[in-house]
Amino acid sequence: MAVQGTEKKQRDSITVVLWALYMIFWLVGFVILGRIVWLKLFWEPDPSIAAYIKPHDVKEVIEPMRGSILARDGRLLAMSTPMYQVFMDCTVQKEAFRREKEKVQKYNEQAIQKGKPVKEIRDREGEWMEKAKALSVGLADVYGGKPQDWMALIASNRRNGGKYVKIGRRINHETLQRVKALPLFEEGQYRSGLIVEKYDTRQYPYGNLAGRTIGYVKTNTKTPVSLGIEGKYNYELHGQEGYEWMKLTDRRGRIRNWDSTYVQAVDGRDVRTTIDVDIQDIADKALRRQITDNPKIEGGCVIVMDVETGGIRAMVNLLRDSVSGRMNESLNMAIGRAGEPGSVFKTTTLMSLLEDGKVSLETRIPTNHGFVKGFSPDNHIVDYERENKTKEISVLHGFEISSNYVFRKLAIDHYGQNPKQMMDKLYLYKLGEAYDFDLDGLAAPSLPSPDSKLWSGTDLGSVAIGYSVSETPLHIVTFYNAIANKGRMMKPYLVESIEENGIVRKSRGPSILNGSICSRATADTLTRALLRVTEEGTGKRLKTAKCAFAGKTGTARIVLDPKKVKRRTPYEDMQGRKQYQATFVGFFPAEAPKYSAIVVIYSKLDREIFYGGTTPALTMREIVDKIYAIDPAGGQTLYATGQMPKWE
Repeated sequence: MAVQGTEKKQRDSITVVLWALYMIFWLVGFVILGRIVWLKLFWEPDPSIAAYIKPHDVKEVIEPMRGSILARDGRLLAMSTPMYQVFMDCTVQKEAFRREKEKVQKYNEQAIQKGKPVKEIRDREGEWMEKAKALSVGLADVYGGKPQDWMALIASNRRNGGKYVKIGRRINHETLQRVKALPLFEEGQYRSGLIVEKYDTRQYPYGNLAGRTIGYVKTNTKTPVSLGIEGKYNYELHGQEGYEWMKLTDRRGRIRNWDSTYVQAVDGRDVRTTIDVDIQDIADKALRRQITDNPKIEGGCVIVMDVETGGIRAMVNLLRDSVSGRMNESLNMAIGRAGEPGSVFKTTTLMSLLEDGKVSLETRIPTNHGFVKGFSPDNHIVDYERENKTKEISVLHGFEISSNYVFRKLAIDHYGQNPKQMMDKLYLYKLGEAYDFDLDGLAAPSLPSPDSKLWSGTDLGSVAIGYSVSETPLHIVTFYNAIANKGRMMKPYLVESIEENGIVRKSRGPSILNGSICSRATADTLTRALLRVTEEGTGKRLKTAKCAFAGKTGTARIVLDPKKVKRRTPYEDMQGRKQYQATFVGFFPAEAPKYSAIVVIYSKLDREIFYGGTTPALTMREIVDKIYAIDPAGGQTLYATGQMPKWE
């Protein structure tokens, strides 16, 4: 009985212990559960500590696809396209091959001791290098160069641990597929070391053609640069950026956090321009051909404009590089370089005289040996007197030979008492206004004012022949375009519309600067005078052009840096050299004008004179002939002169 009592006491004590443990476990469980609930619902970690242990969501910007710049017929002048840069991890699998070889060698050592067959030791490194040789042949075929040079690059970086070796230049998607199909690379990234990075790049299908007009945008420099259409219409072309939140993965990669906000990017819109690729190419080649081989020429520009609308069909700007001597589209002289235009400005004087009824083309004035008070004599008039044995000259002939004397005298005789009357006319012709244009950088023209204290007694005579004023080539050709358009002055423009997926969202199109700068009769009279210039006068190089051209030459000296000039003359340096701006401007076909055009050549400092009737006229001649050849509206109608043979 005593034994049984003892056993019972032992069982009871064990039961008590078990119940105690049971209750302890329950209590611990409730504490843990309560702790979990508290941590889940109420506890917040210390922000300073959480920042180091909690994965961050990273906001990534989604770049939109930049819109394209189109020619008037839809051909691409600028476009965004993905390009790819290939890199190579030349050390790929090298360590794995070494470990595998060591493992087999160790196994073989043990197998020899135990008398077992040994395993073949494959030269995997040698096999990889053989594939690399085949790859080198393919790389030479795609990128150029010699296969042995490519192999040397790969082998050297494999020895030296090159993990991110650049392979050639950036390539397009089609070329990338060829690269991926090459030996070794076809086995994929982890066996070949192929690494591909994608870049969105701006492509210009016609190279540097109209490069300064198309322009560019650079935001990754200390000073952001935006030029041309790319810069002016950057807001439309760029589109709107989107964004998404990314979270880190276990391998430090990133995946999209689908529980966070996502904003889709809006691609940029396209800008359709008025540029005609064919005319731009004609003008570019003609100017290059005429000025590239003459080291005395600094550069030049060409503008070709549609008469009816004012749409610019071509804008060429070539400036000689001071180091290489090449002609590049680096400065927009057509809109940004204002200067004294010279004799092309005489047409404005003649228009004012005709409109005010002061003269007709047949009006004759005394030659007076080419002398006007306050100015140097015009020696051409002395020659004219001697050759023609006369002391009178007609307005038309004075215009034809571009006589400074004739137009100084006409301006002073008819506007000398009221110079403001003539100057107001020039403002009517928009030659004193920097109107809004589709490119930034249009230089403001300058006209002297008779109301100013700086107005002198010789200013009127100087303005009459294109001095004491400052005009851009764009202002001059716009004025001549109005003559071709029977007095209606159109605003020059480069952008036709803003489009989205081929749908016009904003239409710009033609607009009028001045509905009538002169009467139709005056425009017709000026056309007749301009035709005489190219038929018998200073522009005779256009006489045999494929269609009649009504135009005017201009030769003007360029004002130099005051620190470099001789005393009392702003046009000549210490060595007696001068710099010239030579111009030829007009429109064609003269009988039914479709295009107006201007060519301006800028010389370097030299003793040689550059005339508007030489290089600019030759350039214009080539432009006119080639546009005439490609434009059906400017060609001749073909009529049947025989019969087709009949089928029997």
